[in-house]
Amino acid sequence: MRTADLRTRLLAAALSAVAGFVDAVGFLLTGGFFVSFMSGNTTRMAVGLAQSTHPALVAGALIGLFVTGVFAGTVLGRLSGAVRRPAVLAAVTLLLATAALCHALGASALTVALLALAMGAENTVLTEEGEAPVGVTYMTGALVKLGKRLALIPFGGDRWAWVPMLLLWMGLLTGAILGALAFARLGGAALWIASAAMALLTATALLRKGGPG
Repeated sequence: MRTADLRTRLLAAALSAVAGFVDAVGFLLTGGFFVSFMSGNTTRMAVGLAQSTHPALVAGALIGLFVTGVFAGTVLGRLSGAVRRPAVLAAVTLLLATAALCHALGASALTVALLALAMGAENTVLTEEGEAPVGVTYMTGALVKLGKRLALIPFGGDRWAWVPMLLLWMGLLTGAILGALAFARLGGAALWIASAAMALLTATALLRKGGPG
């Protein structure tokens, strides 16, 4: 495996871990809504619409904010040129830190809005030629690929092609567990941990900006 590929896969797993952490905190802050898992919010929105209940509006707003984050991250990446990846990582870091500050100031709705924007933008960190090769905040596609790649092994497929997908899923799972544990002790202040982790990823990307990827 080439070094650049390994770095990208490790970054993807790290981003998934941060996403899991943030999603767990967001889920607990909102009482059952997601800031990174839009399939779950779509189901909540559909049920809310069928029952004419307020959660449909909340879920719909989160979906819109997530898509806005993807849009903003993509535009920022295109405008940033050679420093695309560090620039988007820095933007996500700023959004997470601002969300943590808003929570400290008691602005709960703004906190959640910023988290959804951050998670949308995070999905554009690994964008290549306008498209993201993997989604780092949702795992259904990764699990489907994992199953397919395992199934192809008896037919001559790569014996290890499923490992990156497993790493993505494990990253999200581990991050979510840590997020729930941190929330139990720190409440919304746990978001400072997520912003610090993203800042570390940003610094690492800046140090490597002259290398591959």
